[in-house]
Parts: sequence; structure tokens; C-alpha cells
Amino acid sequence: MMLILLIIVSAALAIAGAGARDNVIWLHYVCKPLTTILIFYLAFRATSVNPPYRRAILTGIIFSLLGDIFLMLPATVVKPGFLLGLGSFLCAHICFLRALTSDHRFFSRPLIFLGIGTLGAANLFVLWPGLSTDLRVPVVIYVTCLLCMTAQAITRHLSIQTSASKWAMAGGILFMLSDTLLAYNKFYTPLPQASLLILATYYAALSLIARSVNRS
Repeated sequence: MMLILLIIVSAALAIAGAGARDNVIWLHYVCKPLTTILIFYLAFRATSVNPPYRRAILTGIIFSLLGDIFLMLPATVVKPGFLLGLGSFLCAHICFLRALTSDHRFFSRPLIFLGIGTLGAANLFVLWPGLSTDLRVPVVIYVTCLLCMTAQAITRHLSIQTSASKWAMAGGILFMLSDTLLAYNKFYTPLPQASLLILATYYAALSLIARSVNRS
């Protein structure tokens, strides 16, 4: 419980710092990666009966940490920061998908993949005009991987029905929600309280995925 409390406090400080001025922006730079490191430790210390699942989730969280760093740094420091962040999170979702297929067959319920894919296609249709030409292919690849990860998390839970699979499913859904909010805020129209909405759902998603290691 102490670790969960530390994650909540660090996440709250990261969110508060995201919308702050220069005098407290350091909160965001320190607490954003710190929160992900704490979430990594949450998964690291969990007891798992599926070592490949645990390894894949831990690797995915490390890639998420890299994505956090690339996305939070200003363009004056890392010019292609968004693309590097996108690539890091793509690798993270590939790792999460690897974990979710370590004990359950991929694409075992096509209707779920069809439903999630339709939702993703509808969002891409809305966002497409706001995407620059050089971002369209990377974004489509990323979205496809994210949707597969989410659909596989749902499929897996409906099939094996464990508490760990439930956390993974909830984490996958929240990850999709967080990235959807981020995309609409960046490519469609600024959202009110964007940092709160995006980061709160992201940290909740990552924490649930980390918690799914326990007895998976």
C-alpha cells in the first residue's frame, strides 16, 4: 500500500507540474519518469507464475519510461521527441502484446478485434486531417499495435477469467483511452484539463498492467 501511495503522490505531482510555469516545471521533469520507475518496481516485486509474461511487462514499462522522457522534453532539447516517444511506446505495446499472448492464443475472438478496430478507425478518420504527412504512417502503425494489444487484453480476460487478467484488460482499455485523449488534444482540438485527463488515465493504465503480473 505504501508503494501505491507513492505512485499516486508522484503522479499527482507530475500532473501538477505539467501545467505549471517555469518555477515549478521541474516537478513534471522529475516526477513523470519517477512515477513510471515506481510502477516498474510494482511489477518487479510481484509474484508471477508466468516468467515470460513478467519479463515482457517489465520490458514494456522500460520502453514506456523512455517514451515518457522523449515526450516531456521540449523540442529545443530533442527535436524529434514526438517520433521517438511514439516509437518507444510502440515497442512498449509490442512487449505488452507479447505478454498477453504468452498464455493465450492471439486473435481467438475476431469480433472483439473487429469492434476495437472499428473504434480506432473512426478516431483515425476524425484525426486524419490534423496529421502531418510525415506522421501518418507512424501513427497508423502505432494505433494498429495499440488496438491489437487492447483487443487481446479483453479477449484474454474473457477466456481465462482471473483477477490478473482483469487488471490487464482494464489497463489495456485505459491505455487506449489515454492515447485517444492525447491524440485529440494534439491533432484535433485542445482539451480542457488535458494534462490531468491524459496522465491520470496513462498512469492508471500502466499501474494496472504492472499489477497484472501478480500471479499471472
